[in-house]
Amino acid sequence: MTAVPERLPRRASPRLPSPLGRRIRPASLALNLLTYAIALFVFFPILWTLLTAFKSEADAAATPPVVFFHASLDNFRKVFDAGYSTYFVNTVLLSGGSTLLALALGLPAAYSLAFHASKGSPKVLSWVLSTKMLPLVGALIPLLVIYKRVGLFDTRLGMILLYAAFNLPLVIWMMRSFFADLPKEILEAASLDGAGFLTIMTRIVLPLTAPGLAATALLSVVFSWNEFLLAVNLTGANSGTLPVFISGFMTSEGLFWAKMSAASTLAVAPVILAGWLAQRSLVRGLTFGAVK
Repeated sequence: MTAVPERLPRRASPRLPSPLGRRIRPASLALNLLTYAIALFVFFPILWTLLTAFKSEADAAATPPVVFFHASLDNFRKVFDAGYSTYFVNTVLLSGGSTLLALALGLPAAYSLAFHASKGSPKVLSWVLSTKMLPLVGALIPLLVIYKRVGLFDTRLGMILLYAAFNLPLVIWMMRSFFADLPKEILEAASLDGAGFLTIMTRIVLPLTAPGLAATALLSVVFSWNEFLLAVNLTGANSGTLPVFISGFMTSEGLFWAKMSAASTLAVAPVILAGWLAQRSLVRGLTFGAVK
């Protein structure tokens, strides 16, 4: 008898990937399109301002808008001639000084509320947060009267103190939440080894919460950099900031859109650059302690 060879089961040939890549689901495609639409909606005003900065005043005010135009750097030259450098230096000093002062005052308070909490700590936190809800318009007239009487009107010191006071609740609230996520065993071990408050703060707490500290500092700088209401009413030629400088192109003669766009581009460029360079620390800081 001849042996009948046993037929082995056929193995399915592996599917090769499609030349067009993997199949995209409709839900994923819709989510991507929505994300791109939101990004375009957010970025479009910045792009429009940037393009307007290179137009002439006639093209910038034309209706309908001029799409094709002759680009020029004259607006940027005129902005610098109008004193942009002075206002830029004032803004850097006020933002940096107020942020450093707010951190110097807020970090010890946040440390105390996080690691030495008492029964009244929740009430203190609520009060600190409630001060952030105070409308600036309601405090404007009293601040104007006080600043003129004590000689702080139109001074850098006066604005640094004011911005630090308004940034202090933000610093305390955010840094307290970052400190509370740290394991207390590390601090207790450092205390048993004889480490004092400054040693624990500078060598243990701040390095472990560096992303949160960077996020808090950046948010404080952005608030001081963009603030307009207090700056336009409490400053003059000596301590004016960039928002006040930009508003100077709105005159009784009309709106100088091209120069205003050039000044706005120069004003937002440092903030955008700083946010882009610190985006990793900012994301890590804002999500610090969110995932256990």
